[in-house]
Amino acid sequence: MFRCPRCGGLLDLVVRGKYWAPKGSGIWRYATMLPMKTGVTMGEGRTPLVESRLKGNLWVKFEGANPTGSFKDRGMALGVTVARETGAGKVVVASTGNTAASAAAYAARAGLKAYVVLPRGNVARGKLVQAALHGAEILAVEGYFDRALSLVVDYGTKYAYPLNSFNPWRLEGQKTLAYEVYEELGCPDNIVVPVGNAGNIYAIWKGFRELGELGLCAKLPRMVGVQAAGAAPLARAWREGLQNPLFLDSPNTVASAIRIGRPVNWVKAFIAVRESGGMFVEVDDTEILRAQLALARADGIGAEPAGAASIAGALALDLPGVTVAVVTGHALKDPDVVEVKTVPVASQEELISALSR
Repeated sequence: MFRCPRCGGLLDLVVRGKYWAPKGSGIWRYATMLPMKTGVTMGEGRTPLVESRLKGNLWVKFEGANPTGSFKDRGMALGVTVARETGAGKVVVASTGNTAASAAAYAARAGLKAYVVLPRGNVARGKLVQAALHGAEILAVEGYFDRALSLVVDYGTKYAYPLNSFNPWRLEGQKTLAYEVYEELGCPDNIVVPVGNAGNIYAIWKGFRELGELGLCAKLPRMVGVQAAGAAPLARAWREGLQNPLFLDSPNTVASAIRIGRPVNWVKAFIAVRESGGMFVEVDDTEILRAQLALARADGIGAEPAGAASIAGALALDLPGVTVAVVTGHALKDPDVVEVKTVPVASQEELISALSR
């Protein structure tokens, strides 16, 4: 359905006759750049772009401000719209959590039934609660995300419309992040993106590339993909100068949203990095959690670990010029990774003493 019948590669969408005429709000502000002019919406997009105090020339694009708390909402708005318009009554996704939450919410908004296939024991509770709250039917399978996705591709697509990022309509929605950055900041020198299933880095690159084609960006940004060290099939291959990923059967990282060993969009991700003159890098879990804490304390932005991976990458690299780090999800998506000490009951005297220190 979404692969070339000749080469087997994932399909991409080309919007003919697009032009730059932003009007309105959210992702639909860019209707003249999209393959459809309106659709299912919950106000996704127009997320904060904040100048960071962590490092000079560093800006943070906080995608946790989307309706379900992650960047997935941009793409789901278009994907669910296509599902509804093609007469699909059901949608299906494999997920590490964020896709499940977003698909469930947008399916509910569109009046569709959502099925989510999750790797048992490998999904943050906050995301699981979201999917259940919105009425999705949740199915857990043994193994990691990659097995869940394989089952969706092999069997789920026979019965429901698939909304994983191999669906090119999803990436059309996600490219709008580039348009928002351009409107607020122009074309930065570097875009740093967490990489799991690897669709988002290509989508953002596609958005900037389209701006370049329209003469709006004279110099396009470098795309920097950040993977967790325990789930870094692209970064490891890049470091070794290989043309293909070093796939992993058992990815392991605290950043559950990017705990993926076989990214389905790896070809597109490599295109984005190579065309832009960028790179893939890896950061370990300690760096991710330190970045999560630093971002929260310095900038007031709560990121889930996967979202903080971009901050860890930006802090570790000496990138020239202006850098935008994309924080892909909200801290409340995965609160269990944050250590909270037992809060003692304070007397009035202890309260006054603490406040006066």
